[in-house]
Amino acid sequence: MTNTIALYLGISLLAAIGLDVFANDAAALTFTARKFLDLVEWVAFWR
Repeated sequence: MTNTIALYLGISLLAAIGLDVFANDAAALTFTARKFLDLVEWVAFWR
């Protein structure tokens, strides 16, 4: 991954998070974080 691609990816990720906080009161970010924690628990179970 080049620095340019990493920079654009980081900027677009921050923009998506900012838009979610502004438009949806961070509902999608909270949902994604909860599902990620469920996945971590599930993977830890199979370890």
